[in-house]
Amino acid sequence: MPFRTRPGQPRDLLALIEVEVRERLEEAVDSVSLEAMVQSRRARGLPPPAAESPADREEFTARARAFLERLAADLEPALGDAERRKAGDAAARAGAEPLARLIAVQVVLARSLPDYWQRFDAVRTAYLAEQVGPDAGPRSSGERPSLFRRLLGA
Repeated sequence: MPFRTRPGQPRDLLALIEVEVRERLEEAVDSVSLEAMVQSRRARGLPPPAAESPADREEFTARARAFLERLAADLEPALGDAERRKAGDAAARAGAEPLARLIAVQVVLARSLPDYWQRFDAVRTAYLAEQVGPDAGPRSSGERPSLFRRLLGA
């Protein structure tokens, strides 16, 4: 019996798992990046980010990239040679776009490290504290579309 999937999703289990992990990662990085922007602006008395603002999209992209780079740097020591090779291969297959490469690496890590999401949360907490102060915490992103999807045109 085939797996029940949404339209446009892969039908085999491994591909479906990869798509689901990628979507969860994109949503989590969206949340971290937007929370950092909102809290930082609030602390400076500035208005919240606007989706139609090119400057705000650029700031979001820079924050997402900084967080993903920090996440990769913090998780790298936990990797064995096989995981490093898999991560490098995934980045190469993702193409030249930096965010796509960084997300591809995180998909491999999320599937390889048994405590990945605990480590993700620890890095998220530290990153938000550095960006906006120790009182920053996660906010629900609700059911909004992933900003990564909008930025990457996917």
